[in-house]
Amino acid sequence: MKKILIGLLAVLGLSTACGQKLYEDADVNGFAELIADTNVVVLDVRTASEYAEGHIERAINIDFKQDDFLEKAKATLPTNKTIAVYCRSGKRSANAADILSAEGYKIVNLKGGIIAWKEAGLLILTQ
Repeated sequence: MKKILIGLLAVLGLSTACGQKLYEDADVNGFAELIADTNVVVLDVRTASEYAEGHIERAINIDFKQDDFLEKAKATLPTNKTIAVYCRSGKRSANAADILSAEGYKIVNLKGGIIAWKEAGLLILTQ
């Protein structure tokens, strides 16, 4: 009985540890405060057409849907700086944050994406 209990506890412990995310989430205000620091890299993981419709100032666009996302990210993003990532609603950027965090990047994800950013009335560039 003791062995079964220890086995169950071990399995529960592993599943809990595996379920932890390696990045932080920030609401719009926290994200805006974070990216006010010009040492923070802003990453937009939407498509090029979505990016062209409007993006956050200083954002680098690397499309998460492209097969070479990780390759481009590794070639473009510095590992010694915080990466502030966003997408349309926060789903793609959370997936990108998982991947980039596993590669050793310090990631902060914008909860609610650019939709939340726009709803808060914050600056969007279309250039």
